[in-house]
Amino acid sequence: MLYEMPAGYSRETVTIPAGTGVVEANTVLGRVTASGKFIPYDDAATDGSEAAAAVSLYPVDATDADVDVTAIVRSAVLVRDALNWHADVDATAMAAAVTALAAANGPILVRS
Repeated sequence: MLYEMPAGYSRETVTIPAGTGVVEANTVLGRVTASGKFIPYDDAATDGSEAAAAVSLYPVDATDADVDVTAIVRSAVLVRDALNWHADVDATAMAAAVTALAAANGPILVRS
């Protein structure tokens, strides 16, 4: 991370739902519309997670139960090479996600 607002302004606790499995630190997340929970961004999804909305700060294992994790959700500058992506996300989808992060919540900017 290059920059975030002081006093935790850029952060919120988000929930990764059971069954998601291991989510690494710095994973780009999308919000599932029906539940409001966050899963790894997947541009091919149709459940809301196709829109990048946050970046996890810590690794979690949500294999068997919901897990809360701190995430960047607004007003930060992140390092592009430090981000982790769902295995199926290609360069075009990554670019779309970076654009979505810049447009959402404050924004979250991604820089090289």
